[in-house]
Amino acid sequence: MDVRFDQPCSARSRRGWVTAGVAGLLLAASPVQAAWQLLAPESRVTATLTEITAEGRQPHTHHIDHLQGTLGTDGTLRLPLRLSQTDVMKHIGPLPAWLQEMATTPLVTVVTEFDPQRLDALKVGESLTDTLTLRIDGNGEPRRESLPVHFTRKSRDRIRLTNAEPVTLDGQALMDNSVARLVLQMLGYQRIDDAVPVALDAVLVDAPAGP
Repeated sequence: MDVRFDQPCSARSRRGWVTAGVAGLLLAASPVQAAWQLLAPESRVTATLTEITAEGRQPHTHHIDHLQGTLGTDGTLRLPLRLSQTDVMKHIGPLPAWLQEMATTPLVTVVTEFDPQRLDALKVGESLTDTLTLRIDGNGEPRRESLPVHFTRKSRDRIRLTNAEPVTLDGQALMDNSVARLVLQMLGYQRIDDAVPVALDAVLVDAPAGP
């Protein structure tokens, strides 16, 4: 007796397998869902610049406010920085219409990597410290900076980021960078001290899951 159990699939079964395969491809191609997101109203960088003039040295404090970026489940954080986030607008007033687009166009983009699972593992009140490598690209002039960051879980869905230790940028390197020099000149600086202390104060919130 010839007994066969491997009967051909019906048309309905084949359609089911095709549908499942297409769904799998779409899931694989879907954009990475965000894991943590910067809370813009509570996220800023503060820099202290010492202006050097014929009259002497005068320190000034400036901010980059409303930091915006997401730390995806792939561990990548992209942070675009725009002129509208700086003190320039307060210093020079509203830009003419033909320059307004410049205020909202990213001048530089900062990219770093950090495993979000390490944040997920923090219990409320716990902290961790790590040094992030920042890749900064603006106007085709890439550079790297190191930033020691202290992560503290304040609640189930909030983590605060601050400097783990004092951080100082090279003032001369800032003046040599075309994008940074443009912003500094718009603020009225011609010469600054070589040491520019910076401080990070930001909040990450648990981003809602995608559909």
